[in-house]
Amino acid sequence: MDLNEIKDKRIAVLLSGGVDSAVVVYELVRQGVKPDCFYIRIGPEDTGGADEQWDCSSEEDIEMATAIARRYDCRLEVVDCHREYWDQVTRYTMEKVKAGLTPNPDVMCNRLIKFGAFDEKRGHDYDLIATGHYAQTEWIDGQKWLTTSPDPIKDQTDFLAQIYPWQLQKALFPIGHMRKEEVREIAEREHLVNAHRKDSQGICFLGKLNYNDYVRRYLGEKPGPVVELETGRILGEHRGLWFHTIGQRKGLGLGGGPWNVIKKDMESNTLYVTHGYEPIKVFKDEFFIHGIHQLTPCTLPRDITFKIRHTPDWHHATLEPTGEGDRYRVHSEAIIQGVAPGQFCVLYDSDYHRCFGSAEITL
Repeated sequence: MDLNEIKDKRIAVLLSGGVDSAVVVYELVRQGVKPDCFYIRIGPEDTGGADEQWDCSSEEDIEMATAIARRYDCRLEVVDCHREYWDQVTRYTMEKVKAGLTPNPDVMCNRLIKFGAFDEKRGHDYDLIATGHYAQTEWIDGQKWLTTSPDPIKDQTDFLAQIYPWQLQKALFPIGHMRKEEVREIAEREHLVNAHRKDSQGICFLGKLNYNDYVRRYLGEKPGPVVELETGRILGEHRGLWFHTIGQRKGLGLGGGPWNVIKKDMESNTLYVTHGYEPIKVFKDEFFIHGIHQLTPCTLPRDITFKIRHTPDWHHATLEPTGEGDRYRVHSEAIIQGVAPGQFCVLYDSDYHRCFGSAEITL
């Protein structure tokens, strides 16, 4: 974190109740800055209070955030983005799922809520919005870039690769230069109330609800055949294509496995699977992307690295325009498992350092 970047700046911290954002507050206060803290309340559409499992704005989260703000004598405000989250993020998720695609709601949450709806409601009063993401920013040749964290397991640049350029200008990641174990050590040393709290898992708006139950609530079920790709043999019945993803190997309920989901035919409502632990048919070394969203304006190079899911793994590839509008071909040096339409392909420079942005995978 560059001290010149935060000097004399009005800073808002998004406190989640977790250890990462708590250490963000500690780091800023240690540098002589007293930020204002905000807890963003989100969730699915209104259920009339009938089912507590749909409430992801946990009372424990708010208690933790309150304790951290009080510890450092910072103001805490709860900002309700419940409706915005449903109208934008969950609607995006359901529309993509219904179309047979593989969405990433956490990516869109950063763009539409944390740096979007929050900015419209309260963030516009601040110069910088600080979060506990494991990512960094750097000024290179007069331009601000999103760059990777030194912690390959926790690096979250892939979740930030759809924010707008103006949002990147306001973004501040005070712990982005640290590894997770360093953050835990600081929290323990400072006796922070959430020092040993587990990291959140899964999609934040679901609360305690199972993902398939959530999808079922809004899209229902649409049974159809499960077919072996090679033989055309019907193996069973699925309850809806939206409950399955390309590359899926568990939860298919088929005997004689293992089986891998390899294709979803929306027109015939057919789920195609193939046999084996790692069948070559579920791997690709070439795929197409469209609608490249760039964080920092530049001419994209031919040699890149990329990720298609949140893992420590990244891959070398070449990026080539197809001549068909904004459609590009990604040719990977290694074969990749589970490439699915609708996923975001996150693009980096050849050193896996600067993040260019991301684009949606297409057929």
